[in-house]
Amino acid sequence: MPGNIILVGYRCTGKTTVGRLLAERLGWGFADADDRVEAAAARSVADVFASEGEAGFRDREAAALAELCCRHSHVIATGGGAVLRAENRKLLRENGFVVWLTAAPDTIGARLGADPTTAARRPNLTAVGGQTEVRALVAAREPLYREAADFTVAGDALSPEAVADAILTEWNRGSTSRPSSGACGSSPSG
Repeated sequence: MPGNIILVGYRCTGKTTVGRLLAERLGWGFADADDRVEAAAARSVADVFASEGEAGFRDREAAALAELCCRHSHVIATGGGAVLRAENRKLLRENGFVVWLTAAPDTIGARLGADPTTAARRPNLTAVGGQTEVRALVAAREPLYREAADFTVAGDALSPEAVADAILTEWNRGSTSRPSSGACGSSPSG
């Protein structure tokens, strides 16, 4: 079985909330890729976007994912755009059981609006922003999430606890035959 569970999906689909629950239930570590980017940059994701542009942020995100994927027995919550680069999708698939958390664009928009940290941490990714941006980006990224994922769960159809239960049930079935060594070999870190 892969040595990590990696959560992918658009913003506000429950990756961090579900990730923490999974880590607690498994007795594993939890890591959030956006938190790792912010710690390495010593500033928020929004500030990284403002100063380095999306390309600079995506470079930092790729470095954070490479570091996090070398860990073992971790639940890793990725940023919403982590799947945009083919090398990231490959890295995720090689180093964990990848779960795509989905949610309807209306749910995502409502969650973004209700999250007090959104303005400070999550920049608009297009000129239009808002619900129009959410709908366009969810549609554009869907094939990439699907390509990366071993398993998919609707994050707005169930409680976070029920999502965690569904993931653990599927993970315990050993639904993936991919090797657990991945790009980092067998030497654990973190």
